[in-house]
Amino acid sequence: MKNVLNGFKEFITRGNVIDLAVGIVIGAAFAAVIDSLVHGFINPLIAMLFSKPNLASTMSFEINNAQFSFGLILGELINFLAIAAAVYFFVVLPINHLQRLRKRGEVAEPQAPAEDVILLQEIRDLLAAQSGRGPGQTTTPKAPPAPPTGY
Repeated sequence: MKNVLNGFKEFITRGNVIDLAVGIVIGAAFAAVIDSLVHGFINPLIAMLFSKPNLASTMSFEINNAQFSFGLILGELINFLAIAAAVYFFVVLPINHLQRLRKRGEVAEPQAPAEDVILLQEIRDLLAAQSGRGPGQTTTPKAPPAPPTGY
């Protein structure tokens, strides 16, 4: 059971899982920004042009009590395109530019730790595993036991 928990801890603290969690949180926050842009700017613009409160109420019709709304689809398409454009211009484009600069040698690649540092980290982790501690954990030295009294 202890090995399972240690494996789970290693999985959770692995870099790509943390990056994924951060990406999800940032994505949710970014979606809120796009929603506020749509509700605060695009919907009032539509209300001004079409005399309707939002796109969902434009280009809609009813047949046999079934509501069809092409405006709703158009509104979601605008949301999607706004998010896709922001991700492209603020994430993809700068990363691609940085990769091109690295290929040309204008920007240095991040340096990996030296081989001796990696070896020392592996030794530390093995010793920690043998003593029952997790990787990178240290313990404070214990004071020697006090001499017995009362002789």
